[in-house]
Amino acid sequence: MSRIRPVAGGGRAVEVPPERLEGWFSRFGARHGGVVSTSVTPDLCLVSAVDGAEASVAPGFGGKFTRSGERFSGLELGPLLAYALVPRRIGLLLVRLGGHSIGVAQDGVVLVSTTDSRQVHGRNKAGGWSQQRFARRREGQARVALQAAADDAVRVLAARVGELDAVVLGGDRQALDALRGDRRLDDVFALASPRVLDVPEPRRAVLDEAAVRARAVEVVVRELPETRDNPNAPRPHS
Repeated sequence: MSRIRPVAGGGRAVEVPPERLEGWFSRFGARHGGVVSTSVTPDLCLVSAVDGAEASVAPGFGGKFTRSGERFSGLELGPLLAYALVPRRIGLLLVRLGGHSIGVAQDGVVLVSTTDSRQVHGRNKAGGWSQQRFARRREGQARVALQAAADDAVRVLAARVGELDAVVLGGDRQALDALRGDRRLDDVFALASPRVLDVPEPRRAVLDEAAVRARAVEVVVRELPETRDNPNAPRPHS
């Protein structure tokens, strides 16, 4: 099942595994009356359909598409597939306030990892001195949890940063931002992709799923209103 999220400016982003791109785009074309053209620039592959719908893919991982500046009649996925199917070693950094799971994956398989959880109490709404004491206790627990996450990220990722093609982040953005302040992780965050995976409390099973999702290509689909709002139109899937 594809993961789908809304994107700014309208449309949606669909996660598609590299091996399923050809099938996905074939279904996209069938749904929209066929594909008129495919244009490729260094930073974007854009597929335009007969009814005005568009599906676009940015290369990701800080790379560029080859054969850029070309426009093809119909569907041409050669440049996209050549980039998406390249084997990559990816660092995974999943962090939430109460836990973290960190690893290195190759072609969707986790090779090395560490996972830890720490107790961080929720917010207390009682008020007064009790609330202040509880808040200080919670802040202390959060500091300990984030320090543990930073130490593990240094051990698992920073120590192997020269082997990594990219780093994919996931979890809570505030927790990740706190880790960005640790100078030991500067090289790790320098490799981080802009996308942050929405994941539940990090566990090893969540890390395994993130390793598969990290390889996925995000296809941004934008449709004309009459196509988008048609309840009888089948949705593309991976």
